[in-house]
Amino acid sequence: MVRKLIFGGRYFGKGSQDGGPGEEEIEHADSLWTILVYLNAFCVTDYFPWLRWITDFDGHKKIIRNAIVTARKYQDPLIDDRIQQWKDGVRTEQDDLLDVLITLENTLLTADEIKAQILDLILAGFDNVSNNIEWAMAEMINEPSIFNKAVRDLDFVVGKNRLVYESDLQKLNYIKCCVKEAFRLHPVAPFNVPHVTTVDSTVAGYFIPKGSQVLVSRLGLGRNPDVWDDPLTFNPDRHMNGDKEVMLTDHNLHMFSFGTGQRGCPAVLLGSTMTTMLLARLIQGFTWELPLNEPHDDIKENFHDLAKAKPLLALAKPRLANHLYPSS
Repeated sequence: MVRKLIFGGRYFGKGSQDGGPGEEEIEHADSLWTILVYLNAFCVTDYFPWLRWITDFDGHKKIIRNAIVTARKYQDPLIDDRIQQWKDGVRTEQDDLLDVLITLENTLLTADEIKAQILDLILAGFDNVSNNIEWAMAEMINEPSIFNKAVRDLDFVVGKNRLVYESDLQKLNYIKCCVKEAFRLHPVAPFNVPHVTTVDSTVAGYFIPKGSQVLVSRLGLGRNPDVWDDPLTFNPDRHMNGDKEVMLTDHNLHMFSFGTGQRGCPAVLLGSTMTTMLLARLIQGFTWELPLNEPHDDIKENFHDLAKAKPLLALAKPRLANHLYPSS
C-alpha cells in the first residue's frame, strides 16, 4: 500500500509468478524492518561518543548502513527516472506522492532531499497498520463478545449484501473503538521518535533545557492507571461517547497514536482510514476461529519490541455471498 501511494505501483519489478511480491520486495521490506529495529536500539556509543572514533563498538553503524543501502537500491533509481521524466516532459500529471514532491512549486527539493523524504515516509508508515490490526484481531478473537459486537455494528451499518466502503467508516464507531483500543494498549513502539527542544521549555511542571532529547513513553501514556480504568484490559467500550463520532487521535495525550500539535503525524487521516478499513473488511468478510486445541491466542509481547511474541494464527471462513469476493 505504501509503495502504491508513493511510487504508483505495489511492486518494484513484475512481482512473483503468483502475482505477489518477488525477491525485490522481500529484500526491500527486510531492510526496512532492520532500520526500524535499530532506530531506538540501545547503543553504547550514544552515551560514550568518543568510542565512535575507535570502532563501530556495537556493530550498529554497519548494520544500519547496509540496510539503508539495500532500501535505496530499489527506491532511488525509480526516483531518478521519475525526475527525468518530468524534465523531459514525458510526465505531466501528478499520479502519486513522488510526483507531488518533484513538482512542489514553493519549496523546490533536490533529488537527494526527495530520496531522503521518501525513505522517511516509507519508514513512518511501514509497520503501524499491520501491528495494530494483528493485535486488535488477537484481542477480539480472545473475547468473542467484543468480536460479535463488532460484527453486529458492521451488519447494521453496512449489511451483508455489499462490502464496507470508506464512506461507511464515520458510522462504524465500534470498529473504530477497537482500533483505538489497540493503539492505546499495543502501540507500535515503546517511545515516539526522539525530538530535540529548540528553546528552554516547561512541560507539565518539568523544566526541559534547550538541546535536550525528548522521548514520550507510549506505554506510559496508554497504560497509565491514573487515566485509564483497568489499563491492561482490552476494552473498546471505554472510547464510546454516546453517538459522537470516535476519533483515533487524542489531543490530550492520554494515549499516543498520531501525536498532536505542529509535530503531530501529517498522515492521521490516511493512517486511520487504512487501519479501520482493513479491520472492517476482515471482520465483515470472514468468521474467525482459533485452531483446534487453542482456546486462547497468546497475547504476550516480544522482549525486544512490542510486536506479538507469536504471530496470530487463525482460521478464516467466508461469511458473505461468493460474488462479493474477488476472483483469483
